Amino acid sequence: MLRATAKMVSVIFHPLLILTYMLLLLLMVNPYLFGSRDPKHQGVLVLSVFFTSFLIPSIAIVMMKALDMISSVALPDRQERIGPFLATAIFYLWLYYNLLKSQAIPPAFTLFALGTVIGLFAAFLINLFYKISLHSLGMGGLTGMVAISMWLFSNDTFSLGDWRISTNIILLLVIMLSGIVGSSRLILRAHSSSEIYTGYALGLLSQFVALKWLI
Repeated sequence: MLRATAKMVSVIFHPLLILTYMLLLLLMVNPYLFGSRDPKHQGVLVLSVFFTSFLIPSIAIVMMKALDMISSVALPDRQERIGPFLATAIFYLWLYYNLLKSQAIPPAFTLFALGTVIGLFAAFLINLFYKISLHSLGMGGLTGMVAISMWLFSNDTFSLGDWRISTNIILLLVIMLSGIVGSSRLILRAHSSSEIYTGYALGLLSQFVALKWLI
């Protein structure tokens, strides 16, 4: 039961889904950044980011598995991660370039996309010598995104229907989820605790490096 729960958590918070979660959170906390609250417009944007940041890299990894370039889509071996890492980082760099050129995308989300790209390329280089947790990398990036959003926009609360919710609760929730995701990777014996801590720190730092770069 515990391993099944850990697997479910690992799937829900797959690292390729984190950028989409960043966008959904930003739309929830500060939808006016995108200039329109039209659900159709926002839905198209979310689908576009999901398609580029999750679906295309996932298809590429599945194709690598079909061609016997990797032994498993879970990428348990550090050496086997090199090809998928590089392919995914290039897809994300292409996504960032298009976001940067789009007038419809606010600088805030472009910043978070850049942080993700920085984290991916840094993880690619580190992976040449040391295996780190990509799940923790993604959760560290998500934590950085929430913290930067609170700092830049100074939004103490946001509306969710008839409710007013403190952004501090969102930050606390993301930190707790990061702990749950890290624990799940330990339960599955996918990583050591040091690999999880390193991934989380890298993801968090990457967002602040992007902030320094763009501001």
